[in-house]
Amino acid sequence: MRLLLTLPLLLAAVSASAAPPVYRCETAGKVSYSDSPCVGAKVIDVTPNQGVDQMSGKSRKGRDVQRTELNHAFDDALRPLTGKSRDDMDVMRRRIKLPARDQGECRQLDIRLPELEAAALRDTGASKAKADVDLYQTRKRYFDLKC
Repeated sequence: MRLLLTLPLLLAAVSASAAPPVYRCETAGKVSYSDSPCVGAKVIDVTPNQGVDQMSGKSRKGRDVQRTELNHAFDDALRPLTGKSRDDMDVMRRRIKLPARDQGECRQLDIRLPELEAAALRDTGASKAKADVDLYQTRKRYFDLKC
């Protein structure tokens, strides 16, 4: 019975989308930020600002921040039933619209990306350059699939 009551809430939470990662790229000494990966990119945290209006002291949150807060409230409420963290639920929201084949490839990329990121940090010289290119190609595929 409890599951039937929470199902509409779960579907509403799944329909909202999560923000994609932002990459910090350095090319010829110039820094740029992009939603698409580049060779040697670093993923940065761009959590939406949850500011307060300085004049009134009232919270003035954008629609995206309000949606994120609502999603997190749903995630926290459903955690005992699903066992999934907020991050897991964000991933699920993003991937629910993908074809099954792409979802499977995204799961494989989830396993491969941390390995490649560790190799890019650990390696030096020519092996670092190859690790950076491999990481770029994998991130690019992840981006193209909208994982």
